[in-house]
Amino acid sequence: MFSLQQVWKCLAVASALGAAQAASAQDFVNGTSFEVATGTRTQIVRFGVQHDFNRSWFESNGRHLSGYWDLTVADWRANYWHSIPGNSQNLVDIGITPVWRWENVSKKGLYVEGAIGAHLLSHTYDNDGRRLSTAFEFGDHIGVGYVFDNGFDAALKIQHYSNGGIKHPNSGVNTVVAKLGYHF
Repeated sequence: MFSLQQVWKCLAVASALGAAQAASAQDFVNGTSFEVATGTRTQIVRFGVQHDFNRSWFESNGRHLSGYWDLTVADWRANYWHSIPGNSQNLVDIGITPVWRWENVSKKGLYVEGAIGAHLLSHTYDNDGRRLSTAFEFGDHIGVGYVFDNGFDAALKIQHYSNGGIKHPNSGVNTVVAKLGYHF
Protein backbone atom coordinates (compact mmCIF):
# COMPACT_ATOMS: atom_id res chain seq x y z
CA MET A 1 0.00 0.00 0.00
CA PHE A 2 2.75 2.51 0.97
CA SER A 3 6.37 2.33 -0.13
CA LEU A 4 9.23 2.30 2.35
CA GLN A 5 10.28 5.72 1.01
CA GLN A 6 6.82 7.15 1.81
CA VAL A 7 6.96 5.75 5.34
CA TRP A 8 10.43 7.27 5.91
CA LYS A 9 9.25 10.65 4.61
CA CYS A 10 6.27 10.57 6.92
CA LEU A 11 8.41 9.59 9.90
CA ALA A 12 10.75 12.49 9.12
CA VAL A 13 7.82 14.90 9.01
CA ALA A 14 6.45 13.51 12.30
CA SER A 15 9.85 13.95 13.93
CA ALA A 16 10.08 17.52 12.67
CA LEU A 17 6.58 18.31 13.93
CA GLY A 18 7.38 16.76 17.30
CA ALA A 19 10.65 18.67 17.60
CA ALA A 20 8.94 21.94 16.68
CA GLN A 21 6.30 21.34 19.32
CA ALA A 22 8.86 20.51 22.00
CA ALA A 23 11.13 23.43 21.11
CA SER A 24 8.85 26.43 21.14
CA ALA A 25 5.25 25.70 20.36
CA GLN A 26 4.11 24.26 23.68
CA ASP A 27 1.65 27.06 24.27
CA PHE A 28 0.34 26.98 20.71
CA VAL A 29 0.30 23.30 19.77
CA ASN A 30 -1.77 21.13 22.07
CA GLY A 31 -2.33 18.05 19.92
CA THR A 32 -0.80 15.92 17.19
CA SER A 33 -2.32 13.42 14.78
CA PHE A 34 -1.44 10.71 12.29
CA GLU A 35 -3.96 9.75 9.61
CA VAL A 36 -4.18 7.24 6.80
CA ALA A 37 -6.79 7.54 4.09
CA THR A 38 -7.85 5.66 1.02
CA GLY A 39 -10.04 6.51 -1.94
CA THR A 40 -10.34 5.33 -5.52
CA ARG A 41 -6.77 4.25 -6.35
CA THR A 42 -5.41 6.91 -3.97
CA GLN A 43 -3.78 6.53 -0.56
CA ILE A 44 -2.90 9.38 1.80
CA VAL A 45 -0.62 9.58 4.83
CA ARG A 46 -1.08 12.76 6.86
CA PHE A 47 0.50 14.32 9.95
CA GLY A 48 -0.99 17.24 11.81
CA VAL A 49 -0.72 19.56 14.75
CA GLN A 50 -3.75 21.05 16.46
CA HIS A 51 -4.59 24.18 18.45
CA ASP A 52 -7.78 24.29 20.51
CA PHE A 53 -10.22 27.17 20.05
CA ASN A 54 -10.36 27.35 23.87
CA ARG A 55 -14.00 28.40 23.58
CA SER A 56 -17.26 26.56 23.77
CA TRP A 57 -20.83 27.20 22.69
CA PHE A 58 -24.25 25.66 23.28
CA GLU A 59 -23.36 23.82 26.50
CA SER A 60 -26.14 21.43 27.49
CA ASN A 61 -26.32 18.17 29.46
CA GLY A 62 -22.54 17.94 29.88
CA ARG A 63 -21.79 18.44 26.17
CA HIS A 64 -20.80 21.47 24.11
CA LEU A 65 -19.69 22.67 20.71
CA SER A 66 -15.97 23.42 20.60
CA GLY A 67 -13.20 22.97 18.09
CA TYR A 68 -9.62 23.33 17.01
CA TRP A 69 -7.37 24.45 14.18
CA ASP A 70 -5.76 21.56 12.30
CA LEU A 71 -2.52 22.26 10.39
CA THR A 72 -1.51 19.25 8.26
CA VAL A 73 1.03 17.98 5.77
CA ALA A 74 0.23 14.90 3.70
CA ASP A 75 1.62 12.64 1.01
CA TRP A 76 -0.91 11.49 -1.59
CA ARG A 77 -0.11 8.40 -3.67
CA ALA A 78 -2.18 8.31 -6.87
CA ASN A 79 -1.96 4.83 -8.44
CA TYR A 80 -3.65 5.40 -11.81
CA TRP A 81 -2.11 8.74 -12.79
CA HIS A 82 -3.60 10.24 -15.97
CA SER A 83 -5.71 7.03 -16.12
CA ILE A 84 -2.70 5.01 -17.28
CA PRO A 85 -2.35 1.51 -15.77
CA GLY A 86 0.85 1.24 -13.71
CA ASN A 87 1.44 5.02 -13.75
CA SER A 88 1.66 6.64 -10.31
CA GLN A 89 2.35 10.07 -8.82
CA ASN A 90 2.98 11.47 -5.36
CA LEU A 91 1.55 14.83 -4.33
CA VAL A 92 2.21 16.89 -1.21
CA ASP A 93 -0.78 18.49 0.49
CA ILE A 94 -0.53 21.32 3.04
CA GLY A 95 -3.80 22.16 4.76
CA ILE A 96 -5.32 24.36 7.42
CA THR A 97 -8.77 23.56 8.71
CA PRO A 98 -11.04 24.85 11.47
CA VAL A 99 -12.75 21.77 12.93
CA TRP A 100 -16.02 21.97 14.90
CA ARG A 101 -16.61 19.24 17.48
CA TRP A 102 -19.66 18.28 19.57
CA GLU A 103 -18.12 16.64 22.62
CA ASN A 104 -18.26 16.12 26.38
CA VAL A 105 -17.32 19.19 28.41
CA SER A 106 -14.42 17.10 29.79
CA LYS A 107 -13.17 16.65 26.19
CA LYS A 108 -13.15 12.86 26.81
CA GLY A 109 -15.39 10.18 25.35
CA LEU A 110 -17.43 10.05 22.17
CA TYR A 111 -17.60 13.02 19.77
CA VAL A 112 -18.77 13.99 16.29
CA GLU A 113 -17.05 16.62 14.19
CA GLY A 114 -17.26 18.44 10.91
CA ALA A 115 -14.94 20.81 9.08
CA ILE A 116 -14.10 22.66 5.91
CA GLY A 117 -10.61 24.00 5.26
CA ALA A 118 -8.09 25.03 2.62
CA HIS A 119 -5.49 22.74 1.04
CA LEU A 120 -2.66 23.41 -1.36
CA LEU A 121 -1.47 20.48 -3.50
CA SER A 122 1.96 20.31 -5.08
CA HIS A 123 0.35 19.36 -8.45
CA THR A 124 -3.11 19.28 -9.91
CA TYR A 125 -4.76 15.89 -9.43
CA ASP A 126 -5.55 13.63 -12.40
CA ASN A 127 -6.07 10.05 -11.29
CA ASP A 128 -8.44 7.26 -12.37
CA GLY A 129 -10.63 9.66 -14.34
CA ARG A 130 -10.97 12.05 -11.37
CA ARG A 131 -9.53 15.51 -12.05
CA LEU A 132 -9.00 18.60 -9.93
CA SER A 133 -7.96 21.44 -12.21
CA THR A 134 -6.45 23.64 -9.47
CA ALA A 135 -3.77 23.03 -6.86
CA PHE A 136 -5.93 24.94 -4.33
CA GLU A 137 -8.68 22.73 -2.93
CA PHE A 138 -11.26 22.83 -0.20
CA GLY A 139 -11.26 19.82 2.08
CA ASP A 140 -14.30 19.01 4.18
CA HIS A 141 -14.99 16.09 6.45
CA ILE A 142 -17.44 14.59 8.90
CA GLY A 143 -16.30 12.13 11.51
CA VAL A 144 -16.91 10.28 14.71
CA GLY A 145 -14.29 9.49 17.33
CA TYR A 146 -13.42 8.77 20.92
CA VAL A 147 -10.95 10.50 23.25
CA PHE A 148 -9.58 8.19 25.94
CA ASP A 149 -8.75 9.26 29.50
CA ASN A 150 -5.02 9.26 28.65
CA GLY A 151 -5.53 11.85 25.86
CA PHE A 152 -5.33 9.47 22.89
CA ASP A 153 -7.93 10.05 20.18
CA ALA A 154 -9.18 7.51 17.61
CA ALA A 155 -11.54 8.55 14.82
CA LEU A 156 -13.04 7.55 11.50
CA LYS A 157 -13.86 10.28 8.97
CA ILE A 158 -15.20 10.70 5.45
CA GLN A 159 -13.36 13.47 3.59
CA HIS A 160 -14.06 15.23 0.30
CA TYR A 161 -11.71 17.46 -1.70
CA SER A 162 -12.95 19.88 -4.35
CA ASN A 163 -12.12 23.35 -5.65
CA GLY A 164 -15.72 24.41 -5.14
CA GLY A 165 -16.27 25.02 -8.86
CA ILE A 166 -13.50 27.62 -9.16
CA LYS A 167 -12.33 25.90 -12.35
CA HIS A 168 -13.42 22.84 -14.30
CA PRO A 169 -12.96 19.92 -14.43
CA ASN A 170 -13.66 19.42 -10.74
CA SER A 171 -14.55 15.75 -10.19
CA GLY A 172 -13.77 15.81 -6.47
CA VAL A 173 -11.88 13.21 -4.48
CA ASN A 174 -13.49 11.22 -1.67
CA THR A 175 -11.57 9.30 0.99
CA VAL A 176 -12.19 7.29 4.14
CA VAL A 177 -9.79 8.38 6.90
CA ALA A 178 -8.56 6.61 10.06
CA LYS A 179 -7.06 8.99 12.61
CA LEU A 180 -4.94 8.47 15.72
CA GLY A 181 -4.17 11.54 17.75
CA TYR A 182 -2.93 12.72 21.10
CA HIS A 183 -4.06 15.79 23.03
CA PHE A 184 -1.50 17.27 25.45
